[in-house]
Amino acid sequence: KINYFLYMSKKLRLNIAGWALMFPFIFFFCAFLVYPSLYTVVHSFTNSPLVGWGDWVGFENYVKLFKDKLFAKSIKNTFIFVGWTVIPNTLIGLMIAIMINRIKSPLYAAMILACFFLPHILPVTVLYEIFLSMTRKDSGPINWIVNFFGYDSIAFFKHKYWAMPAVSMVTIWWTVGFNILLFLAGLKMINPEIYEASEIDGANKLHQFRFITFPLIWPITALVLTLQLIFQLKIFDQMYLFTQGGPYNKTMVVLYHVYKQAFMLYKGGYASAIALIIFLFIVLVSIGNYYTLRYVNLDKQQ
Repeated sequence: KINYFLYMSKKLRLNIAGWALMFPFIFFFCAFLVYPSLYTVVHSFTNSPLVGWGDWVGFENYVKLFKDKLFAKSIKNTFIFVGWTVIPNTLIGLMIAIMINRIKSPLYAAMILACFFLPHILPVTVLYEIFLSMTRKDSGPINWIVNFFGYDSIAFFKHKYWAMPAVSMVTIWWTVGFNILLFLAGLKMINPEIYEASEIDGANKLHQFRFITFPLIWPITALVLTLQLIFQLKIFDQMYLFTQGGPYNKTMVVLYHVYKQAFMLYKGGYASAIALIIFLFIVLVSIGNYYTLRYVNLDKQQ
């Protein structure tokens, strides 16, 4: 009996210690994620301003949302941005990772990887200052190149045709380093003896990529595609700094629309409804993307 009670007291102490260690995380998780999420859900059924509570309006915000032409345009622009960034970003990251992986010198490979990864750690405000100075109409080096070929200077981030591609290119330059790092980790896990055996059988570099490299790093490719899809569906910072949704709402993406409704028009309830719909949409798209890529992977294995 004494041993049993000693065992129980020891188990109780371990449980108390475990809960004590988890309590800070649980507290901050509930305070800064669970409570705001529930608050947003309830808020979406009211006509409240940005701060405080309004009257209960039921599904009126959601009905209004699906009649909002600007919301529909923001959805379209978000998908255009995803098309400009997700697949190109993934392909560029894969190609650069393969080139770095073929460099024999570890020092040179590390230096080149650092050059590509360094932009990823820059804050978006620094990114904004860099490209704002590079694209100035009067003194930007990019417009010097444009002028050299006989064209007039372009205000890239204020041009109705160039704004979205310009922000997309900036985003790829900013984020591709993370993709390179993931792909490089996957490539390092492939046994070099597989390539040596394929060369003996007469396989060239293209055959090696098609039948060895790509199938073996497909799980990494699926991960990169999923992460990029989630990140780019949540695009806000670049649009806020570079274009403010313009010109003529050409770069009005969903989260900037939420920001505009909440912080500029003080329609907190309506903004909450948009945010909730976008959250559910991102969850569904992410799940669909995961199972689609998983099905493709199983099909490759068969």
